[in-house]
Amino acid sequence: MARFIFITGGVVSSLGKGLASAALGALLQARGYSVRLRKLDPYLNVDPGTMSPFEHGEVFVTDDGAETDLDLGHYERFTGVAARNSDSISSGRVYSTVLEKERRGDYLGKTIQVIPHVTNEIKDFISIGEDEVDFMLCEIGGTVGDIEGLPFFEAIRQFSQDKPRGQCIFMHLTLLPYLAASGELKTKPTQHSVKELRSIGIAPDVLVCRSEQPIPDKERAKIGLFCNVRTENVIAAYDLKSIYEAPLAYHQQGLDQAVLDAFQISPAPKPDLSVWEDVADRIFNPEGEVKVAIVGKYTQLEDAYKSIAEALTHGGMANRVKVKVEWVEAEIFDSEDVAPRLQGFHAILVPGGFGERGTEGKIKAAQFARERGIPYLGICLGMQMAVIEAARNKAGLTDAGSEEFDHEAGEKRFTPVVYHLKEWIQGNHKVKRKESDDKGGTMRLGAYDATLTKDSKVAEIYGSCNIEERHRHRYEVDIKYREKLEEQGLVFSGMSPDGRLPEIVEWKDHPWFIGVQFHPELKSKPFAPHPLFADFIRAAKDNSRLV
Repeated sequence: MARFIFITGGVVSSLGKGLASAALGALLQARGYSVRLRKLDPYLNVDPGTMSPFEHGEVFVTDDGAETDLDLGHYERFTGVAARNSDSISSGRVYSTVLEKERRGDYLGKTIQVIPHVTNEIKDFISIGEDEVDFMLCEIGGTVGDIEGLPFFEAIRQFSQDKPRGQCIFMHLTLLPYLAASGELKTKPTQHSVKELRSIGIAPDVLVCRSEQPIPDKERAKIGLFCNVRTENVIAAYDLKSIYEAPLAYHQQGLDQAVLDAFQISPAPKPDLSVWEDVADRIFNPEGEVKVAIVGKYTQLEDAYKSIAEALTHGGMANRVKVKVEWVEAEIFDSEDVAPRLQGFHAILVPGGFGERGTEGKIKAAQFARERGIPYLGICLGMQMAVIEAARNKAGLTDAGSEEFDHEAGEKRFTPVVYHLKEWIQGNHKVKRKESDDKGGTMRLGAYDATLTKDSKVAEIYGSCNIEERHRHRYEVDIKYREKLEEQGLVFSGMSPDGRLPEIVEWKDHPWFIGVQFHPELKSKPFAPHPLFADFIRAAKDNSRLV
């Protein structure tokens, strides 16, 4: 039966709970334990699927088709454990489930209340799969004291009381602000955060204190005394040059040992950190640098493309080069020439997105990469824009467009090279969708198989003709234009197993130009870079020698 670690935060948001959780999971794995990580989010959205990337950052997609918080991406990248639908829950999903049960009469006419009905639902969720792993790490979104988070804090308090003594511990992250004027680290915000946590019945076993400055022993002892935590369980979390330093840095500060001590696991297995030592070596000892332009529409918030940025870093690690990324707003190319802005880059990546804004700029970026022989990776919408560019400029379909943002399709004012996907095969059954369906959870989501053309570039990169990748889209390239495009050299080198849906396109006579309908960045890890990103950066490295 699993031991449970509940990770909470205080003082301010964005302290790095997700990163600390992921790093702790990696450290426990390094000691030979199996782990699973979960995120409990207090917001009322059922999931982040309909949230704006500017509002919430990237939506991470699991193999089984769940749209989740980007922290689950951290969990996967650090532990290699594939996240599942049962690893992410929100207040909206909890309340929806409770209300569905009430409508069915499952509660036998009882008055439905936060306690016990909502808290019981949360506890049931936490318990899923508890017999599968040694440690279950559950991160609570937001900060202690948030009104929307109270049912989750109450649920984990109850859960720890329901379990045998010693099976649950609490880890709390706080901020130690540094006042330059007085030259002091202030412990009072941490004290008040722990006081708030204790007022709802939760006493932290481990404190992780985010600080820009070293924490003197005197302040560490003071925090332990006033927060009723052992001094050795007050862990410093300093700013890092790379997030992939986190497992080694937290181990150096004694986080994993403090957690095992809190569970009274003694003697603790010694950790094997060789994987993370190799990761750190590849990050901090590059043998060159490549410049990659990401031409997107959410570039004001880098978290909107979090997995892509990390996958590029992984590709750099595979080639022992530093990847210098520049974020380019696609919309600027509506009025500017792309050449002055994009020349000098060793590779160009066009990521996914929704809606019309910036699409013409993405098409121009794809054209620039094709004509100049610059390595190009188009992901989801980035693939569709590359196909539209080829249709317009090579295949004679000058009015080529997409049904997603060209709304006169019915009047045939343009050629819909990209259309709204209305049905597809998922497993052993057919899925059907209408444009009028609800937006949330109605896309082609999760892992799907693809068959690659033998002797194609992508088959060589993957080392196989059969792959499985994660999808998140509701528009597809229309296969009826395949022959016309392939005559011009744009090869449909990856297809769905039934041959109906294009998964990958590549230019035959280009050094490296690949578009994929799926999201390969979601499966990349620092110790196992995705083959597409590894080869994309290899091509950029080769191009850097020519520029």
